[in-house]
Amino acid sequence: MNHSFPSSHQPDLRFRTINQKGLTFEDVFHQILWFMSQDPGGKYRLMIGSDSQVHGNETVFATVIVIHRKGKGAWAFLRKIRYPRRYENLYEKISTETSLTEEIASLFTEEHKMQMIDIVLPYIYKGSSFTIEGHIDIGSEQQNKTRIFIKEMVSRMQSAGLEPKIKPDSIAAYGVANRHTK
Repeated sequence: MNHSFPSSHQPDLRFRTINQKGLTFEDVFHQILWFMSQDPGGKYRLMIGSDSQVHGNETVFATVIVIHRKGKGAWAFLRKIRYPRRYENLYEKISTETSLTEEIASLFTEEHKMQMIDIVLPYIYKGSSFTIEGHIDIGSEQQNKTRIFIKEMVSRMQSAGLEPKIKPDSIAAYGVANRHTK
């Protein structure tokens, strides 16, 4: 079963913030570099996560890129897709969310990653840090129906070169992206 979007559906790779719309990935990346350069000695987490919700005969998927500077704020960039069918199978829904996160993560090439690392590198011995995380909207609690997918989805995030995070640590997915699926 294919859990990604069919090739006939070309999702828009435009992002928005609270104040801006129509941002390309390169626009987003340059804003991340600017944010990091304002405090190169900070502790940074680049978080990418997706969530979805069924509305009527469609499913809304939201993927976010969040750059967080510990103790000093964050910027979030949103990509929203309305897919014209109901995703009701839990595995298919979680797998598609994971695919969307992987898709956005793949936009961060090695060159992009090195540019971000180069900002904090001179300050590593003074406490600066940088991680790239893949946030998955699944949890390990006994009552959580998604717990059976943890091993597979965590492995997918690791294969994509991301540090996987699940609930309650996957705030980009269940906290930020979730708000934009309503």
